[in-house]
Amino acid sequence: MSTQAAAIEFKDVHAWYGESHILHGVNFRVGNGEVVSLLGRNGAGRTTSLRALMGLVGKRTGSILVNGTDTVRMPPHHIARLGVGYCPEERGILASLTCEENLLLPPKVAEGGMSVDEIYEMFPNLKTRRASPGGRLSGGEQQMLAVARILRTGARILLLDEISEGLAPVIVQALARMIRELRARGFTVLMVEQNFRFAAPLADRFYIMERGLILRELSAAELHDNTEMLHQYLGV
Repeated sequence: MSTQAAAIEFKDVHAWYGESHILHGVNFRVGNGEVVSLLGRNGAGRTTSLRALMGLVGKRTGSILVNGTDTVRMPPHHIARLGVGYCPEERGILASLTCEENLLLPPKVAEGGMSVDEIYEMFPNLKTRRASPGGRLSGGEQQMLAVARILRTGARILLLDEISEGLAPVIVQALARMIRELRARGFTVLMVEQNFRFAAPLADRFYIMERGLILRELSAAELHDNTEMLHQYLGV
């Protein structure tokens, strides 16, 4: 368990889509400046946990704290203004806008966001493609852009959903470098990853989810000794 002040804390969180009860009393915390990964098979409740944090589920109960503020009755735009940025799996790049127009589109939610020049230094591919329409970018470039536009908003808590999925190894390596740099800059990252080999060297801690519950918490140092258990739950 992290001893750092909690950037995110779930306490007995239940979540529904319509009549479907997806989260069944989820409890976990992410310390300020930590990188934490939610692990589990498809349908375990990992993406729903991110969506519940942002207020994007039909109903949620319990307590979801962001830097000590309970958000469970807040609308999504108020949660974003607490400095939370969500990068969903579908990316949401606007095809008719240029790369740079997409980058500049989201409003600032807090002071201290990265400048466009800083973002281009982190993502040289985007600088090269700054005038290209969003629809002409490769899948990897679109994923970089989806994360990069959050960094400009001033959000310090990043929710990343399957950012490595289906991408070429060279792009996956670039995204891994990005996460390491964000940690060095003091960002808090909560990520959902099916690609365990991507998440394993990046995260400080891991929570294993199944059927809408947290089953286990593991530190990075504990991964090696729990290979058999991870294989059982994740198939890795």
